[in-house]
Amino acid sequence: MDSRLLRTIVIVGGGTAGWMTAAALARLLQGRYRIRLVESEEIGTVGVGEATIPMIRLYNQVVGIDENEMLRATQGTFKMGIEFVDWWRRGERYMHAFGRVGQELSTVNFEHYWRRMRHLGRAADLEEYSIDSMAARENRFLRPQPDMAGSPLADINYAFHFDASLYARFLRTRSEAGGVERIEGKISGVELRPDNGFVAAVHLADGRRVDGELFLDCSGFRGLLIEQTLRTGFEDWSEWLPNDRAVAVPCTSAKNLLPYTRSTAHRAGWQWRIPLQHRIGNGHVFCSRYMSEDEATAILLGNLDGQPTADPRTLRFTAGMRKLAWNRNVIAVGLASGFLEPLESTSIHLVQTMIARTIAWFPDKGFNQADIDEFNRQSRFEYEKIRDFIILHYHATERDDSPYWDYCRTMRVPESLRNKMDVYLNHGRTLREGNELFAEVSWLQVMHGQGLRPQGWHPLADVLPEDEVADYLENIRQTIRKCVAVMPDHAEFIRQHCAAPS
Repeated sequence: MDSRLLRTIVIVGGGTAGWMTAAALARLLQGRYRIRLVESEEIGTVGVGEATIPMIRLYNQVVGIDENEMLRATQGTFKMGIEFVDWWRRGERYMHAFGRVGQELSTVNFEHYWRRMRHLGRAADLEEYSIDSMAARENRFLRPQPDMAGSPLADINYAFHFDASLYARFLRTRSEAGGVERIEGKISGVELRPDNGFVAAVHLADGRRVDGELFLDCSGFRGLLIEQTLRTGFEDWSEWLPNDRAVAVPCTSAKNLLPYTRSTAHRAGWQWRIPLQHRIGNGHVFCSRYMSEDEATAILLGNLDGQPTADPRTLRFTAGMRKLAWNRNVIAVGLASGFLEPLESTSIHLVQTMIARTIAWFPDKGFNQADIDEFNRQSRFEYEKIRDFIILHYHATERDDSPYWDYCRTMRVPESLRNKMDVYLNHGRTLREGNELFAEVSWLQVMHGQGLRPQGWHPLADVLPEDEVADYLENIRQTIRKCVAVMPDHAEFIRQHCAAPS
């Protein structure tokens, strides 16, 4: 059996994807494999993926990363959710927060009792039953308190904002300490095995040859191995996700350090706002069919909290995924495997899950095709379910103030999404298929926030007396308000625990 084990792994490309992969493999493979990462200082990285979702904390645990150390090194802040502004209608805003909404009462989920009371005028807005939403609105943060079982303070959930380039540098240091060999050089060619078309080695511009048995393609949009070499193919989803450009620029910090990402819809796209300790990351994602780059840049610069600290730069992309994430002996990670715009901060998570899937289906020299097929099936399932969740934000809207929003509101959507919307519009039921990323509570918040209003609620929500249900909701609401009041200010929490050096 030992003769069938792989010995050499080559990671092509650095950045967030490359160094996340390197750090995880170094930790989990414990020196049994030779791991080399090839990157060139000449080739820049995208570096705008600065917002994450709570699963990043699992990655940190697996790799052995101390949160406070990481946040100090990356100028990081905490994130409790995403605020969506002007998405349903101009002037409307809602929070897609992490963590639970409400508490369980009896037979059916909280939201059915809430919807019944809302109909009777005896319930507050949905956000008021989420501690993450209410704490975010008050600029407060606290890590969950597991010793307070039954309290909303035990339910707090969070992720991070950080500087992606500093994060990659932080992981590089850990990776090299764990035995990963970094090779500086620009790849000039790829050598294939004549017998099976597997990648045998990459050749560098200075003549060096870097051979390997398993290759992880972290080369970004271009997909140096997975696409340029193996011609795997790309599935274009711009029919549903028409945005194809993003202009990004950092600016000076604002007075309040908000513990959430903000997404503001504009005439032909949307703008992100990601607060860090030392700056705010901003970008305008838009569709070039409906808006010029100059106009998109002007809108972005006109909606900053502070002065720009660099020149705006433009990224071009097509929403979609590789037809195969794993082809022969190459696994695509990060942007090389596909791109779903950063509306729900899933880019870094998709790196994380591709790494986890690689570990789960780690090959030997036989590269069993059944394993590869299952790997690709799971990758497609994940991408398609996230795709549907993102499409929901565009399609479920009442905006009709531009040709862009007219297209998004009236476009044909995948049947998988149509089914979820139809089920919700009947009795407010939310569906989660298998282990798809976004749980029922996420679908609930976004469907409600985007203006979908069910015809009714679960019939069994009518079993309990009206006053009992109303008292139950008000108790949750008041308990959350009291818990938020004792939480520290977000900026003060960072000063006490993880402030970056000046």
